[in-house]
Amino acid sequence: MKGDRVEIVVDAGDTTRTYEVVASRAGRRVETAVRRGVVEVSEVTRSGTVVRTARFMANRVLALVEQPVPREESSEKSGHSGRPLGEDPET
Repeated sequence: MKGDRVEIVVDAGDTTRTYEVVASRAGRRVETAVRRGVVEVSEVTRSGTVVRTARFMANRVLALVEQPVPREESSEKSGHSGRPLGEDPET
């Protein structure tokens, strides 16, 4: 979802560096994966096409913070009251 964000804090020798990968458009999301000693953070479209990728050596990553956009619950979005179907609200 647009606004999904991942912050990566990396050890850069005598200091630390912070990088951000943000889902920049509607319908995109940010995915993380750790493979063979590499942390990979990718911005992905709805169809699964990777738009951009950031790769970091896993032994240098100090923190990986995923900050998803708060999503509405499906019942709030569709306007349902949360009652099961067939239940009479009067009784």
